[in-house]
Amino acid sequence: MARVFVITGPSGVGKGTLIRGLMERLPQLELSVSATTRAPRAGERDGVEYHFLTREEFDRKVSAGEFVEHADYAGRSYGTLRCELEARVRAGVPVVLEIEVQGARQVRAAMPDAVQVFIAPPSLAALRTRLVGRGTDDGEEVERRLRVAEQELTAQPEFGHVVVNDRLEDALERLTAIVAAELD
Repeated sequence: MARVFVITGPSGVGKGTLIRGLMERLPQLELSVSATTRAPRAGERDGVEYHFLTREEFDRKVSAGEFVEHADYAGRSYGTLRCELEARVRAGVPVVLEIEVQGARQVRAAMPDAVQVFIAPPSLAALRTRLVGRGTDDGEEVERRLRVAEQELTAQPEFGHVVVNDRLEDALERLTAIVAAELD
């Protein structure tokens, strides 16, 4: 059975950057493409970065049980499509899920053997700087994401592994070591 790796943490903590580095170092990994109700950001493509769904499409899939996990985060919905994850696992492909804390809890309940890694910022101030610096959200959205992040940070003890993303290269080394050990 292929391994499932859940990478979670607050918005803006660098999950995507760390996962891209992880997948360069361990090319046998595949990233599960999440579904979301949020609008695409500049350069994002449907089916590549996310499956962009309308609220109605998303809700219909939730009702039909088509998600392994789904969660609301900062006013938007996100989820992992069951068919996409199960097909990869059946094929023996190790899969990485980049999901929010609520979703990680659901995956833990459904797939207790999944390896769960929490990515933490060095501080809330550093997280604020990252969120503002990436320039994808207005001030109100940044504040909403920080309020959610503050709550999520309390969940760290629930996770088998915690990686503090203070220096990117150090965090990437720690994340790669965790995943490589689980693949062996």
